[in-house]
Amino acid sequence: MVTVAALYRFTRFADPDALRGPLREVCVAGGVRGSLLLAPEGVNGTIAGPRAGIDAVLRHIRGLPGCADLEWKESHADEMPFGRLKVRLKREIVTMGQPDVDPVRDTGTYVAPEDWNALISEPDVTVIDTRNAYEVAIGSFDGAVDPGTDAFGDFPGWWAENAHRFEGQRIAMFCTGGIRCEKSTNWLKSQGVADVYHLKGGILDYLERVPEQESLWRGECFVFDDRVSVGHGLRVGAASLCHACRRPLLPEDTLRPDFEPGVQCRHCAAERTEGERARFRERQRQIALAKARGARHLGPEAG
Repeated sequence: MVTVAALYRFTRFADPDALRGPLREVCVAGGVRGSLLLAPEGVNGTIAGPRAGIDAVLRHIRGLPGCADLEWKESHADEMPFGRLKVRLKREIVTMGQPDVDPVRDTGTYVAPEDWNALISEPDVTVIDTRNAYEVAIGSFDGAVDPGTDAFGDFPGWWAENAHRFEGQRIAMFCTGGIRCEKSTNWLKSQGVADVYHLKGGILDYLERVPEQESLWRGECFVFDDRVSVGHGLRVGAASLCHACRRPLLPEDTLRPDFEPGVQCRHCAAERTEGERARFRERQRQIALAKARGARHLGPEAG
């Protein structure tokens, strides 16, 4: 059994570059893979590995400036869901492109998963899904507004065009683990929206803590690792991934005539050239050969 930990912490790192090497060393020593981002605004990532290795990495991160109160979400996988380890430096740990956004200074009001249903059922509350459209496509809360964005950095522009639709409403926002809501609720407050709330711990905490029979969640939740999606109780879901465009697919999507494993799906079939398809087919052949040898191919990247 592999332990998976999703984490983030907004804090101020004076020199994130100096933190990268030691953090990577702890991960390697513990057999931990996944992706960790360091930026002047903090740390973010999802990692997987043996229990002792995950504990060592979490202990190390809690020792970084401002990270003593680090919170994380744990789940489990039968197999290692990451092919490699990446510890990267970024300008932002989640890219919004708004330099004045500062979740350390202020965010919306946190709402515990157990209290979320009551809030979003109120008639004067508009619920907004801050995730990307391909994530929303496989699951969301009943009645949630989908901005239809391709990237989180598109959210401020969407809000500017649509704010008039929500005048007089309280705004409740959610995302996978909470990190995007830290920024989006801060953004809304800077735009003069007084009553802004967000789901503490994100969808993952809700799916773990709220009984399925009481849940207002419909579908599955996309996750950024080889599990692709999880459902209630954080059980691995039925979605798969198009390894050409990295978008999630429902089981029925793989039955369509335009689907070819590792080459194209309904989302990207019209986007691909014949040259790209040929390259992707060769990549799939190499993956199959590696699997036949009992080895793990390093994995596909988005084309």
